[in-house]
Amino acid sequence: MEKAKVEFAILGAGALGSIVGAHLARAGHSVLMLARGRRVQQIEQSGLRIKGLADFAQSVAVTGDPSQLQQADVLIVAVKTHGTEAALEPLRGAQIGVAFSIQNGLMKDEQLAAALGPERVLGALANTSGELLSSGEALFTRNEQICVGELAGGDSPRAQRIARAIDEAGVRTNAVPNIQSLEWSKFAAWVGMMALSVTTRAETWRYLVDKDAALVLVRLVREVGRLAAASKVAVSDQSTLPVASICSATEADAVATIQALGQQMKVKAPQHRMSTLQDLEAGRPLEVEETLGYAVRKAAQLKLPLPLLDSFYPLIAGMDRMRR
Repeated sequence: MEKAKVEFAILGAGALGSIVGAHLARAGHSVLMLARGRRVQQIEQSGLRIKGLADFAQSVAVTGDPSQLQQADVLIVAVKTHGTEAALEPLRGAQIGVAFSIQNGLMKDEQLAAALGPERVLGALANTSGELLSSGEALFTRNEQICVGELAGGDSPRAQRIARAIDEAGVRTNAVPNIQSLEWSKFAAWVGMMALSVTTRAETWRYLVDKDAALVLVRLVREVGRLAAASKVAVSDQSTLPVASICSATEADAVATIQALGQQMKVKAPQHRMSTLQDLEAGRPLEVEETLGYAVRKAAQLKLPLPLLDSFYPLIAGMDRMRR
């Protein structure tokens, strides 16, 4: 293919990248999917196929060679975290207007800034979920919210413009003035849910409603909340879990809150499984070092003890190594 100039380039054609890319293309935006291996052929032959909360197929440009991207108004990074640096390397010569990552964790913003320059990077998080099926279809399971915003805080026309385009395409998205607080809040929730998902291997609602699993989840969320406070970031309730309330409530009340959310998810998203559990069952590498490892290393730098996370991190890292 010739060198491409597009509105949106999406790096990674897994579940979430496919869902966002398909909706944007269907809405009339020019989109280029940057994919790998068999996924390139699937998209070339059948387009992006979405099922679940939406049901459609959308043809879209795709390449397995990221260096073919010449220019993109917006780059959305949706690869697994352990492949970020290698995936960004071929894009250093491209003209990128602004970039953001909907990956898990917090290291992503630092990696994007190092590759493209901090002035081009927005913060982002996705409280939106899906699962890439073996058929090549992307199962769209939750359409809660993608948030984008300036890492320095405040509103900006570019964040609002991007959020409006994705939201109007059908994937709920907002521009927010406090993205760092929201990223940390999502990370606190994600760490706990990721740890429970791979150790229980259950659908999300099941360990949320179980009182003992919910207790462990509360304690993990609180540890990451302490890490956020030590990093001078205030957590928020605007997340998958009400992190600020979990951190400030009594332990019993926090557990009850988690259980109530589990009952809601049982009704609204009974098939939802964490992406880490999907990776575990598919034999793919887990996102350990860039998420749990990042938190443990940052806590060590701050001399902050996080005993539960210090146990889950090597346990899950060991699980990942042993099964591969």
